[in-house]
Amino acid sequence: MKKLAIVIPAYNEEHAIAEVVDAIHRLGNIGDVAIIPVVVNDCSADRTAEIARSLDCVLLDLPCNLGIGGAVQTGFIYAFENGCDYAMQMDGDGQHPATEVPQFVRTMCSDNAPDVLIGSRYIRRSGFQSSWLRRTGIRYLGFIIRLFTGLRISDCTSGFRMLNRKALQVVAEYYPDEYPEPESILMYKNAGLSIAEISVEMKERAGGKSSIRDFATVYYMVKVSLAIVFTYFNKQIKTDYHG
Repeated sequence: MKKLAIVIPAYNEEHAIAEVVDAIHRLGNIGDVAIIPVVVNDCSADRTAEIARSLDCVLLDLPCNLGIGGAVQTGFIYAFENGCDYAMQMDGDGQHPATEVPQFVRTMCSDNAPDVLIGSRYIRRSGFQSSWLRRTGIRYLGFIIRLFTGLRISDCTSGFRMLNRKALQVVAEYYPDEYPEPESILMYKNAGLSIAEISVEMKERAGGKSSIRDFATVYYMVKVSLAIVFTYFNKQIKTDYHG
């Protein structure tokens, strides 16, 4: 039986975390893949940790707030060190439906599967689409990523992703901190990993606050653009994984 750790970064998600974990358990095993919910409590100020302790899940309770990048990497390190074949990132706010997980698993267990699979809400354009300003920002970041990598990623800020063990080895050592979703695409490319997208539907968040704030401001876009450029020119990743 293979193992899939579903990493759920959670900061003040007391209103949604129980349903997120319960929805994962309702899936049961998917073929020969056993699912393990891993809640990473990022030093929440509400009852997130208390509720998570009552659930059937692995709880990684961080002593200080690391932010989205640190919380996700903590879950990925757990998955890698505990022999998981795959890991998946799923938001703790209910935005990512568990019913989409089986198609991730089928794709990642198929022949010629990518190392990293990103769930995109913009391929079929169904389900929650976010605001016009945020979509414009996502298209801009997608353009920057395509400029450096040649990859066409329609939903580069999506945190709904699945990684195989080869990718887990990379993220267990390197993972962007402040803007992990768009930056990590450059990181995966530098490490020689294959990346693909799959069409998913998302929902409006059921609680908490987005880890991406002031998304449409020029200041934010400049900061993310610079982070993408710095990640692209990170020679250490290229050296470590390409000799």
